Amino acid sequence: MNEAVKAIIERSSCNKYKPEHLKKEEIDLIVKAGLNAPSGMNRQCQRLVVVQNDAMVKKLSAMNAAVMGMDGDPFYGAPDVIIVLADKSSGTYLYDGSLAMGNMLNAAYGMGLGARWIHRAKEIFASEDGKALLKEWGLEGDLEGIGFCIVGYPDMPMETKEKVPGRVVYVD
Repeated sequence: MNEAVKAIIERSSCNKYKPEHLKKEEIDLIVKAGLNAPSGMNRQCQRLVVVQNDAMVKKLSAMNAAVMGMDGDPFYGAPDVIIVLADKSSGTYLYDGSLAMGNMLNAAYGMGLGARWIHRAKEIFASEDGKALLKEWGLEGDLEGIGFCIVGYPDMPMETKEKVPGRVVYVD
C-alpha cells in the first residue's frame, strides 16, 4: 500500500504527549503540508500560527478550557500548537481551513508524531482577547479560527480505532 494512503487510513488522534518541543524541521514539514492543502479557486485563505512558547501554549489552553467551562487542559499536554485561521472573504474559507488541518494531522501521523484537532478556535479568536492576540501577531483581515492542531511526540501507543460501518453507499 502507498505510504501516504497507509498513513491516512491508520491515522489516530493522540491524547498524551512527551514534553519536548518538536524540531523546527518537523514543524516546518507539518506546516508545509497544511499550506499545500486544496483551497477554493486557489485563494489560499488559510493562515497558520505556530506556537512553541510554553507560556502562550498554556494561555491558549486556558482560553480554550474557559470556552468549555472546564479547568483541565484541552490540549492534552501537547507542547506545540498550530493554529488554523482562514480569511472569511473567501466563500470556501471553512472548508479550506479544514483541509489544511486534515493535511497537517495526516502529515504528523505519517512522520510518527502525535496530533489532534482541538475545536473552539472560532470562539477564542472572535473574543476581544483573541482579537488582541491576532493583532499582537500581526494578523489582519476578517479571520475566523478554524481549529488548533496540537502536535508533539506521542507518549502513548498510536492505535487505529475501529470505524463505524455502514457509512458508504455505492451507486452503480
